[in-house]
Amino acid sequence: MSLKYFTIEERLNANAWDVDIHRPHIKIKDPDKCRTCEKKPCTYMCPAKCYVQQGDYIVLSTEACVECGTCRVVCPHGAIEWNYPRSGMGIWYRFT
Repeated sequence: MSLKYFTIEERLNANAWDVDIHRPHIKIKDPDKCRTCEKKPCTYMCPAKCYVQQGDYIVLSTEACVECGTCRVVCPHGAIEWNYPRSGMGIWYRFT
């Protein structure tokens, strides 16, 4: 039996999400701080690539979030508000 290695994208695609569209668990609470941030670590530290730079702005898409909290930790300006999703919402890990 041969061993199959999976990419991070393959592993993430095996999961399921129940996104709370009424109360997202992540928000950029101060977009002005993001515009002035030089390194924008959220755009390259988030394993799910939820943060994308478009011009001077950071666009956040919470649909693929793996709820690791990395964005909150690496933001040098405290511009990200992160909470656990409501019960029953968020990611359902399926990869074993």
